[in-house]
Amino acid sequence: MSKTSQQNTATDANGVSVIHTQAHTSGLQQVPQLVPISPGGGGKAVPPSKQGKKNSFVDRNSDEYRQRRERNNMAVKKSRLKSKQKAQDTLQRVNQLKEENERLEAKIKLLTKELSVLKDLFLEHAHNLADNVQPVVTETTTTNPENNGQ
Repeated sequence: MSKTSQQNTATDANGVSVIHTQAHTSGLQQVPQLVPISPGGGGKAVPPSKQGKKNSFVDRNSDEYRQRRERNNMAVKKSRLKSKQKAQDTLQRVNQLKEENERLEAKIKLLTKELSVLKDLFLEHAHNLADNVQPVVTETTTTNPENNGQ
């Protein structure tokens, strides 16, 4: 069974081309794609958030502008405080980890010394045991009566 597909392209009011793909078995499927309308093909597609905005003159004395500026200034201040707090938290965490690392390194030194002392004790004890144990020699000697007098 082969899938045959047919494509129909339509452009909406925002300049977004919607490609309708109809596959033989799956029915109608819409796949939105940003495609520039200009025939040159070299331009970029404009995202929907930027489409309605133009470079129009903004009255800096208007109430709307002042409200936007206040909101933006508060947002910037909040963002900078958050960033500063994050940096302080990170620095505090680094200092905690350094202290913990130093404590663990001291513990490693102590345990290494303890291990060395215990090894020496063990080896000394093993050496003493080896010196105190008489070797058990099992000799099987047969007396030969013929060689006894010679």
